Amino acid sequence: MKKTGIFAIILLLLIGIVAGCSGESSTGKSKDGVVTLKYFAFSPGEAHEKDLKAMIAAFEKQNPKIKVDYELASFEDYFTKLQTQIAGSNAPDVFELNYENFVSYAAKGALLELDPLIKKDKEFNPDSINKKAYEAFQYDGKQYGMVESFSNVVLFYNKDLFDQAGVEYPSESWTWKEELEAAEKLTNNKGVWGTYAPVQFWEFYKTIAQNGGSIFNEDKTEVTVNSPENVETLTWMMDKMNKYHVTPTEKEMSGQANEDLFKAGKIAMLRTGIWMFDGFKDVPFKWDIALEPGNTQKAHHFFANGLAVSKKTKNAESAWKWAQFMSSSEEAAKIRIDSSWELPAVTDEALVKGYLEKSPPESREVVFKALDSLVVPPVIEEWSKLTDMFGKELDKVKLGQETPENALKNVEKELQTLIKK
Repeated sequence: MKKTGIFAIILLLLIGIVAGCSGESSTGKSKDGVVTLKYFAFSPGEAHEKDLKAMIAAFEKQNPKIKVDYELASFEDYFTKLQTQIAGSNAPDVFELNYENFVSYAAKGALLELDPLIKKDKEFNPDSINKKAYEAFQYDGKQYGMVESFSNVVLFYNKDLFDQAGVEYPSESWTWKEELEAAEKLTNNKGVWGTYAPVQFWEFYKTIAQNGGSIFNEDKTEVTVNSPENVETLTWMMDKMNKYHVTPTEKEMSGQANEDLFKAGKIAMLRTGIWMFDGFKDVPFKWDIALEPGNTQKAHHFFANGLAVSKKTKNAESAWKWAQFMSSSEEAAKIRIDSSWELPAVTDEALVKGYLEKSPPESREVVFKALDSLVVPPVIEEWSKLTDMFGKELDKVKLGQETPENALKNVEKELQTLIKK
């Protein structure tokens, strides 16, 4: 036998010995039947890595035949690393995606459809997750992800200013009409403004939904941005500043942030995120939250992270168990609430009791009620171009360089070119 042949045999034997020592097969399953999942995430960061470890420990206790090997990256580096791993056929079994990127990865066929696994899992009940939040991680009617955590935007209001003006607090039945009527009574010559919502893309797509409007049709094959409902909405957003004078213009804000003006007692009603709870907890006045008033219907932002399973995973059932655990389990929900690490979109109030009992605000149940009317961003492949385009046109409207009608006509033309590419 030639020496090269002998060396080849020796090399194969050595590879076999190494593989045997590691106890791992190509499927990630060891000889004793333990599956090791690769999990990649960005949301824990340094602040919540210990909480992720606690979740993994609880999961592994329930599933002794599954081990979770995690890797973390900063949000700035995460998607570059994830794309590199997927391109190199080294994708994690399970990985974290914010909603905007979830749509992109689902559209590219990188994610495993979860419906067969969900149907097979007799212990999982989809009703344990808020229906709207659960369905948000569907693509083309199929489940490709599991909502992991969320935050949203609601209406904050200064109870002291309402009391001083003799105005009733915002209620669930309020529409834009009631908001305007209250704002006019709350605005005064002492520098108090009745209401505030920024005029920018993220606020626009949510506010048009409150008036029955949209940017695209349901399957995003047609542009619907230049509709009478949307023109009416953008006009309403501007009229609060320029016609009714219940919202300060950027000039009148003098470079101050809207949250700072609220803290200073200068804004009576403010649309902002629930992440401001801690920032407002020490203000020298009473405040609370309510659902946002809509015109024809309710609509609220939905900022969410979810877990997806790689289409190429060799451990689909184990990967599903981990994704489902992080989305809906009592253990994961409790750890999130206790550590103030975002919010689980679960329906069982007992799981979020600790969060609901904190104050201020007193009406924390509003945060979960808002999920019932959530609106997701209108993500398309050319997402960054879409947001840039809207930003430029909305800035022109704020500066009085363009009317709402013409701005939406301009956006319509450019959007049509983007979805036809």
